[in-house]
Amino acid sequence: MSQRATVTTTDGITLITMPNVPADIDFVAKIFENIASLGINVDMISLTPPQGANIDLSFTISDDDLGKLLAYNAERRSKGESSIQPVVSSGNCQISVCDEAMETTPGMAAKVFRAAAKASADIRIITTSEVQITLLVTQADFDAVYEEIKSTLA
Repeated sequence: MSQRATVTTTDGITLITMPNVPADIDFVAKIFENIASLGINVDMISLTPPQGANIDLSFTISDDDLGKLLAYNAERRSKGESSIQPVVSSGNCQISVCDEAMETTPGMAAKVFRAAAKASADIRIITTSEVQITLLVTQADFDAVYEEIKSTLA
């Protein structure tokens, strides 16, 4: 990793997973439009490849927004407008490694994942771009994973 690599962290993160929702981008767009209408910011987003006509959709929000989202979902379910049963994991921490050199340097993800493995981390979700790798880890694993990643980058 280059000397320009930065590691940032955020705590108080909730992972929401919506299993077996329609593999329809219009449906996915409506979910995120509804979340946005509640004033909730979404960060990490991950879709599984379609399994027949369905996907699993996961995303993260602030722990502070969880009550608002659950109340909205409960209201929609009570009106028969939704059958989605989200799986919720709160109190997580996000660790992001950002480095412009990732775009042209093979093995960067392997190094970050090996650091997490050395910490025996419970990884909840991973998202990446050309220059960033973000891991969502449990609060219990945060310190160990963070220290291993920092050590790997040194």
